[in-house]
Amino acid sequence: MRFEVTILGSSSATPIFNRNPSAQLLNINERYFLIDCGEGTQQQLLRNGFKAQRIEHIFISHLHGDHYLGLVGLLSSLHLNGRTKPLYLYVPAELKEILDIQFKYSQTELRYPLVYVFTNPAKPERIFENQDIVVDTFVLEHRIPCTGFRFSQKKRLRKIVKEKVEELDIPVNVIPLLKKGFDYTDAMGRVHPNAELTTDPDLPKSYAYCSDTICNWKYLEQIKGVDTLYHEATFMHDMLERAQETFHTTALEAAEIALKAGVKQLILGHFSARYRELEPLLEEAKTVFPNSRLAIEGQTVVIE
Repeated sequence: MRFEVTILGSSSATPIFNRNPSAQLLNINERYFLIDCGEGTQQQLLRNGFKAQRIEHIFISHLHGDHYLGLVGLLSSLHLNGRTKPLYLYVPAELKEILDIQFKYSQTELRYPLVYVFTNPAKPERIFENQDIVVDTFVLEHRIPCTGFRFSQKKRLRKIVKEKVEELDIPVNVIPLLKKGFDYTDAMGRVHPNAELTTDPDLPKSYAYCSDTICNWKYLEQIKGVDTLYHEATFMHDMLERAQETFHTTALEAAEIALKAGVKQLILGHFSARYRELEPLLEEAKTVFPNSRLAIEGQTVVIE
């Protein structure tokens, strides 16, 4: 099952040095989830070979422009390109007013429905669930209300050993029971252990997206043990005072969060425009959490 994230934008505040503002595309079993939608996201989708029409769900962390100013253009293009199926937006409630004004004064009536799910900036909530995954929010601390997102696969059913099932001529209606772990008793009364008929399922995977926040440790429990953590790392630690003034995190702090939360992999992003070269931020993080990497635009990270 595919579970991977492609970095579309990794810059903070403004586009610079061929880096775009925040945006990521999460592909879970060929279903697309767009996380934040900074300026230039449409171009980044095209550049990386993704069809925007396949996006079903968009998550916006907060209302600083570098995280949502690409959204109006994307929604408009989907309209112009003939989209009719609903698009689900998981966003701060105030964003609806912003979009309504944009479409009112451009006299645009979308061909497709927008379905809003408003995030709660005050407490964690479950905002999405289907047969494969759940999405939970957690509270971040920034200059304005800001929300993090955790995408978690559900525990999957056991895998059928096709050859054994065919050999024993097991009825089709028994297959769901085998997947749930039951043994099989044939017509002669012989019991066939489930372990001989199935194999273990893939372990559930998880991804947490920590947008803009000061390092306050309050959300550790919500991101605990994720396979991959994306965390903002706007500054290096010699700029700690500036990071605290602007409610951001340093690369060193992001690594400390990853270590304390017991995650398996850390992706650093949301880099300040002051850094043309990003390797120093990565080196700083690796002194605390060796399995760190940079959010490089156009790269796809497979979550394992």
